[in-house]
Amino acid sequence: MKLLVLGATGPTGQHVVQRALDHGDQVTALARRPEALHDLASQITITQGDATSAKDVAQAMVGQDAAISALGRSTSVRADGLFSGAAAAVTEAARQTGLRRLVWLSSFGVGDTLAESSTTQKAMYKTFLRNIYADKAVSEETLRAAGLDLTIVYPTTLTNGPAKGTYTVDDHVPMKGAPTISRADVGHFMHLAVHDPVWIGRQAVLTD
Repeated sequence: MKLLVLGATGPTGQHVVQRALDHGDQVTALARRPEALHDLASQITITQGDATSAKDVAQAMVGQDAAISALGRSTSVRADGLFSGAAAAVTEAARQTGLRRLVWLSSFGVGDTLAESSTTQKAMYKTFLRNIYADKAVSEETLRAAGLDLTIVYPTTLTNGPAKGTYTVDDHVPMKGAPTISRADVGHFMHLAVHDPVWIGRQAVLTD
């Protein structure tokens, strides 16, 4: 599969890229800082650009079979329009290039998943994560309206632990307390989902 990865330099995106390479996919990464992917320069195609620019995304998207967005804001609690801007750029680029398949990283507690959150989770999502979650909600409205072959991935709190490979994933998962999941397992699932048509048109909640 020819696969475009957005957010390839981030902690989750790195896992997506490695999984794709391990399984023989041809990877193109759109990155503002191509030098951050220097170690992979001989294995992937690196295109410099901004994920919120429709022009940049479209140039990287030409000829791709599918795209995965693992964009994130690291430790920042401000979205600064990253997710809504990237969603607008991706949908316009997909319209121009004809790409259909998209796997998009969100967060558990965004949109309809908030209703399924535990009391502990709700307190966190409605306070210091409020700005980021609001921008992610806007991005999802944009993506769903575009009519793409879309999977939105909703992990619980992310950790840097190793992949377990035994995570729980479903459209709806009952929550208690403040569950977590490793970025390695999220990267594993996102790569799996982009190849598996059973996840088209669905949301995927992930947790340990």
